[in-house]
Amino acid sequence: MSRVVILGAGISGHTAAAHIRRKLGRAHEVVVVSPSEYWQWIPSNIWVGVGKMTIDQVRFKLKPLYKRWNIQFEQAKALEIHPEGDASGDRAFVSIEYTEPARRGEKARIEYDYLINATGPKLNFEATEGLGPAKFTHSVCSCDHATETWKGLQECFERMKQGEKLTLLFGTGHPAATCQGAAFEYALNVAYEIRQRKLLDKAEMIWITNEYELGDFGMGGAFIKRGGYITSTKVFSESVMAEYGIRWIKRAGVTRVEEGLVHYETLDGKKQTQRFDFAMLIPAFSGVGMKAYNKQGEDITTTLFAPNGFMKVDADYSGKPFEEWGVEDWPSIYRNPVYKNHFAPGIAFAPPHQISKPMKSPDGLLITPSPPRTGMPSGVTGKIIALNLADLINKGRTDFKHKASMGKMGAACIVSAGFSMRKGQAATMTVFPIVPDWEKYPQWGRDLSYTVGEIGLAGHWIKLLLHYLFLHKAKGYPFWWLLPE
Repeated sequence: MSRVVILGAGISGHTAAAHIRRKLGRAHEVVVVSPSEYWQWIPSNIWVGVGKMTIDQVRFKLKPLYKRWNIQFEQAKALEIHPEGDASGDRAFVSIEYTEPARRGEKARIEYDYLINATGPKLNFEATEGLGPAKFTHSVCSCDHATETWKGLQECFERMKQGEKLTLLFGTGHPAATCQGAAFEYALNVAYEIRQRKLLDKAEMIWITNEYELGDFGMGGAFIKRGGYITSTKVFSESVMAEYGIRWIKRAGVTRVEEGLVHYETLDGKKQTQRFDFAMLIPAFSGVGMKAYNKQGEDITTTLFAPNGFMKVDADYSGKPFEEWGVEDWPSIYRNPVYKNHFAPGIAFAPPHQISKPMKSPDGLLITPSPPRTGMPSGVTGKIIALNLADLINKGRTDFKHKASMGKMGAACIVSAGFSMRKGQAATMTVFPIVPDWEKYPQWGRDLSYTVGEIGLAGHWIKLLLHYLFLHKAKGYPFWWLLPE
């Protein structure tokens, strides 16, 4: 009998749990550890943040589902990994601290044969002074944050109705933040709601980003085929922003926030400020801060984790110059090279390098988006780890036939630009591969047969349909496994 412990129940962790439980016999144990009692469909948080969905339309409780699936669920956060066991025994274990109200603060250990670290990121608001829901800005990174953000936005609408002109700021709240897509969607949805309320003359909307050019999205931008023509995501993004009445500040790293004021530094070294009445800024991401120890109790955190706290996997972490990187340096099975029974899908794995070219200000401040690993890549990597582990446990296979390098993987993204069944819009974009391959596709870096983009009402319908399809899948409803990641 084997025990698989999965840390985290987000997109990658829940996907891994679902597939490995489906593939493993009942003789084997699957344990999921997550600090939240809920699963949430994070892409729809932007709609919670503009009042188009309630919090319970994007989340559900995990415990009843895992009970039905014969998965042990522990509502707790992981603190330490002991891959060799300790002086009391050789069995690997993870130390946890319960967040479930009835056991809050209680500590325990869970032994395992295989560990999937799918904790995702820590929302590192602390990396930017004054950033975050408890301080001076809003967030849509969780459904709880999005609910509070909607309350703040409603107050803005009321003030504008009373004749006040307000400045609304959207974008990235750290010089190396990623997940620009979520902020981009939210900005467009707010602009749409302002237009529907006929308040455009009362709103100044600003996009502030660490991207060198709009449309970079942490993947170096892309050239896409649109309406039979080839255009860049820069032109695509700028045209959409202009259409929605949003002006932009690019190549900007937010360094500090105080009430109603953002401080930022630009790549050319200028230190400037921007006033705001409402701000929704995405924080930096980091690992959740787990430590690791060997059998002798010595700290081996750097063996399992990169300095940013994300787990090292089968990637090239040699640190060679950016210009020398290639798609072959990206991981494909997401297994730690030292402790080979440890895996990390989704945001939890450490990327080997930037996808967007690193840029620094004259003072040495890195102002560049970090690589994205959200959405589709999270689900795909969670699934391939589960399938490989199932083959290993059930059949003893060690060749790991299921692979998913971001240098050989495509992704589809639908960017909501207004929620309405008759007037809504969404930009639909596919990219292949996610990490550009300049050797295989020397002209564009990607295959333009599969790298396309369109915007329109149909995109909104598709995004809304996907919302319900992915909830169907996540809840384990009939034939859920037939739906793609």
